[in-house]
Amino acid sequence: MPSDRIAEFIRDHALDSMRLAGRKVRGDRTFEVANPYTGECIGTVPKASLAVLREAFESAHAFRPHLTRAERAAILQKAAALVRERSADIARLITAEAGLCLKDSTYETGRVADVLLFGATEVLRDDGQVFSCDITPHGRKRRVYTQRSPLLGVISAITPFNHPMNQVAHKVVPAIATNNRMVLKPSEKVPFSAILFADLLYEAGLPPQMLSVVTGDPREIADELVTNPRVDLVTFTGGVAIGKAIAAKAGYRRMVLELGGNDPLVVMEDADLDEASTLAVQGSYKNSGQRCTAVKRMLVHEPVAARFTELVVEKTRAWKHGDPMDAAMDMGTVIDEAAAKLFEARVDEAVAQGAKLLVGNQRRGALYSPTVLADVDPGMTVVRHETFGPVSPIIRFRDIDDAIRIANGTAYGLSSAVCTNRLDWITRFVNELDVGTVNVREVPGYRLELTPFGGIKDSGLGYKEGVQEAIKSFTNLKTYSLPWP
Repeated sequence: MPSDRIAEFIRDHALDSMRLAGRKVRGDRTFEVANPYTGECIGTVPKASLAVLREAFESAHAFRPHLTRAERAAILQKAAALVRERSADIARLITAEAGLCLKDSTYETGRVADVLLFGATEVLRDDGQVFSCDITPHGRKRRVYTQRSPLLGVISAITPFNHPMNQVAHKVVPAIATNNRMVLKPSEKVPFSAILFADLLYEAGLPPQMLSVVTGDPREIADELVTNPRVDLVTFTGGVAIGKAIAAKAGYRRMVLELGGNDPLVVMEDADLDEASTLAVQGSYKNSGQRCTAVKRMLVHEPVAARFTELVVEKTRAWKHGDPMDAAMDMGTVIDEAAAKLFEARVDEAVAQGAKLLVGNQRRGALYSPTVLADVDPGMTVVRHETFGPVSPIIRFRDIDDAIRIANGTAYGLSSAVCTNRLDWITRFVNELDVGTVNVREVPGYRLELTPFGGIKDSGLGYKEGVQEAIKSFTNLKTYSLPWP
């Protein structure tokens, strides 16, 4: 979609305002949203004041949803149909504000529809349990039942830039499924996808008071998002430093923090190297490498390291990157020029410390080329910390003990992947890697939108996302008992 079409689309859908209880709210202060590839302004959104944010929380708290399961399921199903019907326009909007190539943006729209459909299915699933009480000599002739109820207060949700609509869906859909109310603050870098998602839900029949979207400068409103007295739960996806700051400020309220990752792909000597190298490249460069579950480190068994490296370089050279709106591209830009400069600096530092640059490390604005580094030491910054972009650092290891030690040798513990066919090795990796997910012969990020997702250590507090787990986090569990003959 050309820039004039993007502007027209934004105007047509009034995507230059916040959504407070479904109302389109414009403000005296605004900020621009730029296309990362062209640098052009694609539109403006209001910069919310504390008063506007507090109004959103008060409005949400005052409303008590009473949607039946059938009504909630119908809203989510209709929204999924709208997403599929308008997927081309949604993908172009994501590409315009995030710089992701159309292939990635189109894939994201499909994932958003999946989240909605999984949410609709889960709404219809009875979430209660039954316990007979006469199973012990101390028991009685009773039964204990459980049911899940919405939170008493409001859910405050904060989403990142890397999946502009899907991350939003993972917060909003479980809230709707559980009859909760949410105030959402999307990344100021990609607000339009969140606003459009809210509009689609309103069109599908969602009571507007159940979802407000507030756009603004986090330096002004971040504290209120986590300390407002109406907030029962804070759900955040983003960086470790911000996640820990939220944990320090949130006080006595529930938190779901999905933070960063430094995910390894471990290639053993028996691996199919063609398959492993394909997974390595896809895992590193899809979504411009901007995924918490992207391949951040490639750990390769020494006997096969040389051949694996050749294949990764060959497939990296074939990975097309450039104008995100060009449907032939495999990769667009990263989120902004500052991020690209950071990746460039980390790669330059690694090379100065002895790593070998085999391909890439070329930057033009926010466009950063897929990059392969060999002879990387685990202590280098590029692999010790999360490098949130399309960089493929290759680290050699001697044996499985060495691989597990290196894989566990960072502060993160989100996801991982292992390429091997030996069950004894697979068993060790599953049991001994300190992560939330181990995928065998897949990329670290593989999952269904339904399944549990999350990490440990600096990758999160152990609470999971994914539709089923989020529903548990977004509800209070109540038990009650009845006499039973």
